[in-house]
Amino acid sequence: MGDEVRIGVFLPAAGFPGRDHGEVLTGAVAAAVAAERAGFDDVWMAEHHFMSYGMCPSAVTLAGYVLGRTERIEVGTAVSVLSSQHPVALAEQAALLDQVSGGRFRLGVGRGGPWIELEVFGTGLDRYEHGFAESLDLLLAALTRERVSADGAVFRFREVEMVPRPGRPLRPVVAATSPDTVRLAAARGLPLMLGMHVGDADKAALAEEYARGAAAHGHDPAAVAHVAAGVAYVADTTSAAVATMKESLPRWLTPGLAGYRPVDGRAYVPRDAGDYADLLCRLHPVGSPEHCAATMLATIERTGIRHLIFMVEGAGDPALTLRNIARLGAEVLPTVRGSA
Repeated sequence: MGDEVRIGVFLPAAGFPGRDHGEVLTGAVAAAVAAERAGFDDVWMAEHHFMSYGMCPSAVTLAGYVLGRTERIEVGTAVSVLSSQHPVALAEQAALLDQVSGGRFRLGVGRGGPWIELEVFGTGLDRYEHGFAESLDLLLAALTRERVSADGAVFRFREVEMVPRPGRPLRPVVAATSPDTVRLAAARGLPLMLGMHVGDADKAALAEEYARGAAAHGHDPAAVAHVAAGVAYVADTTSAAVATMKESLPRWLTPGLAGYRPVDGRAYVPRDAGDYADLLCRLHPVGSPEHCAATMLATIERTGIRHLIFMVEGAGDPALTLRNIARLGAEVLPTVRGSA
């Protein structure tokens, strides 16, 4: 895995109330360009459907646009949802972006949830509940082989040639919130992406579960670089940063979390937005530059994960987002890289 510390930006294209859809999306692009200027290593686009929590319905499409607007920074998807799209089509898009960007594209994938897009896109609940492993294996085959065919429970088609193929080995990062998904990724030697809703202890436990599973399947867990997501907001004082986030985050989270609609009528109760905002402020680098750096370093130490990505849009204002990115780049990242 190496000793390099990587720090990136995570952009859900958060739909704060009162902001026009175009403003949200162009703001996300501006944030990505600013992240390159500020010295971040990568930027990751989220994917959501039919909800204001995130206004980007195609992480691959937005990543492609951002690759065209940048020169150095790596650009990834966090994540492309496998349950609502065809893995071979996603592999084609990933290979295309890898080739035209000179290897700057990163692919992150996840199972997603039992949400309404399964109905809208026709993939169905059974694909979500039982088809993720088959989808992931087909994606890997399409990314690594010259020709691919399928004869599984979900996908069946005759052999086709993969055009284009990636210009380098392209192994996706897998979003994981449960031990089952961790074990699935570990069996294939694929790195994890761990979400911002859990703290260092839970991330460390999932990483340990991964290490056991990877070793059991002949993979070296030390050679796999996982990614850990969080929230970052810097201000002159920690109290000021926390106050800003506790005021702003619920304005996004309340309507955003309510936008999750189960496909089958099952009960869904969104988590309390105020409590969630408080949790995010306690778990992640929200505070003074010194506090933010110390929190990042503590996460690296406690989890062993040296690739961190942060949601930076939490203030809900484009100007504040750009200022946050600039201050993190100038006042926090040098300390973390110099001390980790």
